[in-house]
Amino acid sequence: MPPQLIPADPRFTTESERAVWSMLRESLRPQDTLMANVRLTDDRKDHEADLIVVMPGVAVVVVEVKGTGIGLEDGKWTMPRDGHRMLVDPVAQARDARYALRTFIESDHRWADSSRGRIRFTHAVVTPFSHLGTTSDLPDCPRWMLHDKNDLHELAARLADVPVGFETHRRPPTVEDCEVFVDIMSGRGIRAAPSVVDDSDERQSRADRLTQEQGLILEVTRLLRRVEIRGGAGSGKTVLALTQAKQLTSGRGDRKPERVALLCYSMGLANYFRREVATWNRKQRPAYVGTFEALANQWGIASGSRDDHDFWEVRLPRQMAEKAAGLPPGQRFDSFVVDEAQDFAESWWLPLIAALRDEQEGGLFLYSDENQRLFHRFGRPSVPLVPLVLDHNLRNTRQIAEVFRPLAPLRMRLEGGDGPEVLHVPAAPEEAVDVADDQVEALLDEGWLPEHIALLTTGRRHPEQVARQDLEGQDGYWDTYWDDELVFYGHVLGFKGLERRAVVLCVNEDGTRERFRERIYVGLSRATDRLIVVGDLNAIGHAGDEVVKELRGRH
Repeated sequence: MPPQLIPADPRFTTESERAVWSMLRESLRPQDTLMANVRLTDDRKDHEADLIVVMPGVAVVVVEVKGTGIGLEDGKWTMPRDGHRMLVDPVAQARDARYALRTFIESDHRWADSSRGRIRFTHAVVTPFSHLGTTSDLPDCPRWMLHDKNDLHELAARLADVPVGFETHRRPPTVEDCEVFVDIMSGRGIRAAPSVVDDSDERQSRADRLTQEQGLILEVTRLLRRVEIRGGAGSGKTVLALTQAKQLTSGRGDRKPERVALLCYSMGLANYFRREVATWNRKQRPAYVGTFEALANQWGIASGSRDDHDFWEVRLPRQMAEKAAGLPPGQRFDSFVVDEAQDFAESWWLPLIAALRDEQEGGLFLYSDENQRLFHRFGRPSVPLVPLVLDHNLRNTRQIAEVFRPLAPLRMRLEGGDGPEVLHVPAAPEEAVDVADDQVEALLDEGWLPEHIALLTTGRRHPEQVARQDLEGQDGYWDTYWDDELVFYGHVLGFKGLERRAVVLCVNEDGTRERFRERIYVGLSRATDRLIVVGDLNAIGHAGDEVVKELRGRH
């Protein structure tokens, strides 16, 4: 069991700090606490502690970390900068932060009022990638306070090995002392308990950061022009697709700006894309953002009947390929970025490739999840693609991801943090909509805002969805997704690539219709924080016994 981590997933400016934090995370005791990037201000100056280790029975240790190039010669510390070596003093930094921390803690009323007295504080300097050789005690820092590359594997033990004669006028902290210390440093007791929205805001911020960090995969693809990025629900594919479209459009590194089309199948996702792109500066906006169907309309080809399979699979792509062949160079594209690419038929790729300025080397960047294939269309581009895999779930809480993980295309690491338990509410298919409506009211009572909530059906559309589509049309209906005074009512078929913080999934069918497993997978994965599943377990069982096992007992 690891120590308590505050924060759970800190961000570091140097790999040295990350390495020391990782080593301590794996080797400290469960009763210890590891804090990162702690800032303190007193009446003299600002202090920053790279790490603070709170160890019951030992001490509170302030740790200063220094990276490659740190050196100690003739009692002076130096580090390289701009081709020269500059003087630094990591010992003074650690020591000053230690005394500022001690003063801050002991002056807090929660410490003084409980008469906790004086506990032991100490400091340390760690150089995880540098040798300090056989350095003996320094005038202001004995060797036991210095830990170099050779000491890293036993760092936790070395930090705990405080000499018997050190600060004899102060005692080692008890477990309760450490708990009060952590409460003070965490600001606990200063404000009311967070609301469900506060907790969700924090998880959302963390998920956004992790998703952006995962964007490093785009650096891997920088020299590749034909790529398929595969990942399960919650892996951040849609954010990466947006980021890639922006980077290609604006140019990256030594690359020239490109004329880019950002494509998807569903209107809801296209609506989301357009709103996001509208916030970018003009040099970042792709030349085209929307659905495959809307691209055909832009080329002067009218849409056909939704039930006319031959039109969508044969006649439309043939007409588009003919149009693409005649496009002038200024209307062609350098790259296509396609999200939810598993929804595209094989014949749809022909006009896209024909619309490239360079059919041999033009960019094709696909984002897909085969287990979210909800439509009777199969096919991939006829050109070879380099596959890359996203194996982290970043967007859903661990509790939600555990429910749909049995349906995911690959084993995923769950990085979305903790949240409320998933709730299953039993209901027969014919009663599920009414029961789901009651659960929406329950979410509002919990403190969720209407803009955070979606009710999604797997069978027939909810009557409220039907009414909004009849009244507003498709475009007006999707505008309600952004209305902060309305709960959104939708169907899992149209909600792929989108998410809501709180979702009521209404299983209003018996589970025997084709592709039910895929619809359940999409539905279960649309909530980031709070998920309520309304439906009969026998019906849900058609998606797999594993899902039923996860939901059973969650009444």
